[in-house]
Amino acid sequence: MAVQKSKKSNSRRDMRRSHDSLSGPTLSTEQATGETHRRHHVSADGYYRGRQVLKTSEDDE
Repeated sequence: MAVQKSKKSNSRRDMRRSHDSLSGPTLSTEQATGETHRRHHVSADGYYRGRQVLKTSEDDE
């Protein structure tokens, strides 16, 4: 079984963990409406890449 020869310092441990932090979702602006939404997702208005792909309740009125 592998056993470390000496203790890893706090600095080395923290440098290894520096890439583990979480980042927020990537946001885009819809071309047609100017609405902000998550990348590669349909916006709340039902638009995706400048085209309306879903009908919302506002469209029925």
